[in-house]
Amino acid sequence: MKNIVKGLSLVLALSSAAVINAQEKENNNNFSIKVNKEESKEYIPAVRMINNPDGSCTFEKGRIPTLTHLNTTTFWMSNKTEEWEKNAHPAPRRQYVITLKGNIRFKVTDGSTFIIKPGTVLLAEDVKGKGHSWNMVRSKSWERLYIPIAENADDYFIANTDHD
Repeated sequence: MKNIVKGLSLVLALSSAAVINAQEKENNNNFSIKVNKEESKEYIPAVRMINNPDGSCTFEKGRIPTLTHLNTTTFWMSNKTEEWEKNAHPAPRRQYVITLKGNIRFKVTDGSTFIIKPGTVLLAEDVKGKGHSWNMVRSKSWERLYIPIAENADDYFIANTDHD
């Protein structure tokens, strides 16, 4: 239940940002809403899947700062899983995948794996080549949010260094 509340809180924050942005555009310069950008020293753990120059897929562990306004205007939820999704495939777009329920083991081109659990953000940026595959680990379902990253936008991912 805590994970659903966390996910819905993220959705509400993103929705609010999108509504404010839409209102600013609609009203042209009739008025302006200023949103103070908060600086945070807090982070949410993240794993980013990316393409190597040869098109293969790899991953890196890191984090995303909290209170950061993400560059997105839409999102959707899913709890359905089709068999083809478990086979190797590239991400359909750069996107955040927020797991609300379930433990998912991802496998990249070289056979390396990592597990995503609620509380860790997945950045799917392996949009070329063979991509990745996944399967559920001790879970019967995977509930998640898909949040596309705007074209050419920063994903705010900070890779871990050896001392992290």
